[in-house]
Amino acid sequence: MDSKKLEEMIREVMASMETGGEASVKTEANTASFGPVRTGQKLSVDDYPLGEKSPELIETPTGRKLDDLTLEKLVNGEIHSKDLKIRPETLYMQAEIAEAANRKAFARNLRRAAELIPVEDDKLLDIYNALRPNRSSKQELLDIAKDLEDNYKATINAALVRNAAEVYEKRDILRRD
Repeated sequence: MDSKKLEEMIREVMASMETGGEASVKTEANTASFGPVRTGQKLSVDDYPLGEKSPELIETPTGRKLDDLTLEKLVNGEIHSKDLKIRPETLYMQAEIAEAANRKAFARNLRRAAELIPVEDDKLLDIYNALRPNRSSKQELLDIAKDLEDNYKATINAALVRNAAEVYEKRDILRRD
């Protein structure tokens, strides 16, 4: 396959990954630590897909712009795995677009995902397992919520875990010590 065509395909996939959602409807949770820094314009459905319509708004955690991610640079070792990760700000912008398209549930999911980016993969897996029925006590779930809130500023996710603890208690699906 021609490297130009392959590069074009990779850019399309990356752009579609960047545009799968909603952008940043500003809440205290997302603007406090991750809210997108922009010129003040509100994103709308006209900004979808973000990777095509406003690629200048998308940066990697290492500060690279979307247009700087090329197959040639990847092959030459100039691009590393950290350059290919999404930033919370991008997910908040996607959430804003989804909200404008009246896809509120999707916007909430994107905001929760944005909050979890700084959380280590092992910790995320532990949280996932802890949320399975009969795996945790109520106090363990409340401790997870406190950790998310205190150490990661993940207030939306902390509220979700606290809610799960209450629902699990009502349904009698908490682990008994």
